[in-house]
Amino acid sequence: MTDRETPAAPQARVEDQVHALQLVQGHMASQTVGVAARLNLADALVEGPKNCAELARATGTDRDALRRLLRALESLGLLERPEGGDLFALTSFGAVLRSDADVPARAIADLFTSPLVWRPWGELLHSVRTGQPAFESAFGMPAFAYIGGRPELSALFNSGMAELARGAAETVAAGYDFSGFRTVVDVGGGNGTLLGALLTVCPDSRGILFDTPTGVRQAPDVLAAAGVADRCSIATGDFFTAVPSGGDAYVLKSVIHDWDDDRARTLLGRCREAMPEHARLLLVEPVLPDEDGPAARLSAVLSDLNMLVMVGGRERTRTEYAALLASAGLELLHVSDPLAPTHFQVLEAVPR
Repeated sequence: MTDRETPAAPQARVEDQVHALQLVQGHMASQTVGVAARLNLADALVEGPKNCAELARATGTDRDALRRLLRALESLGLLERPEGGDLFALTSFGAVLRSDADVPARAIADLFTSPLVWRPWGELLHSVRTGQPAFESAFGMPAFAYIGGRPELSALFNSGMAELARGAAETVAAGYDFSGFRTVVDVGGGNGTLLGALLTVCPDSRGILFDTPTGVRQAPDVLAAAGVADRCSIATGDFFTAVPSGGDAYVLKSVIHDWDDDRARTLLGRCREAMPEHARLLLVEPVLPDEDGPAARLSAVLSDLNMLVMVGGRERTRTEYAALLASAGLELLHVSDPLAPTHFQVLEAVPR
């Protein structure tokens, strides 16, 4: 190594430290976005740029503190100052926080930066040491029981999940050919966003939406807005007990990853019992690479940790899915490529 090359090593170590600092400050960025969502800042800027004083009045905040938040949002790319000075405007990226955005993220930001998610993630170490969901350590009971017993938290959770569904529904509907299925059963389909998108692109198909009474509460309005209410029925119940029979396709999006193998096997078994021999089971989930495969996408492995922390579920590899499906009387036939820009893949299985 020459004298000229020697300083590179310390500089590289400093760069590594800076990178590490950026990673561990991630929670600061997420909370900044979450506060912007709760303040409805994006809606306050719909009609055009406003200065800090105007925004402070609109949001009921301290002017100096808000200016500091606005600067952070500018650095994150959600706001800009098109004329410099004190006038702030939404960027095209920041528009996802508008309440009327086509593909919104305001409720997602509110949910994922709320204590409902924040507190369990603060106890990630508990989950890593014990293999148990940190949610139960933080709140004293399982997540779905805790959320289900508190209407305000149910509303927060369901709004966030509905936005996530809106973001993926059209991508899934366009990325997999559902047109050959006469009746599509959406198991755990929530408010019907995904099923509405599927039926929109498959005008000859009918649908059955199946979830809990709370989960489908907004479904009539969602399905009517999609123009498919006349081709879709709504059923409620417990999918660990039974699911509607007679479908040609059984779709479960972001459902199996909520559960450990035993519970997932039970749920898949109920689907198998309901399926005619010609039917297909379609799981829409991230798929982790097998151990000898490439590194996983960050979004997929963080989702895997989130399942551990929140509910004790997990993301799975193709091999793990094949074994899980086989244990429930199903055979994995095919796994699609990721449906860009999401990390979802469609796993297709048939009765054995």
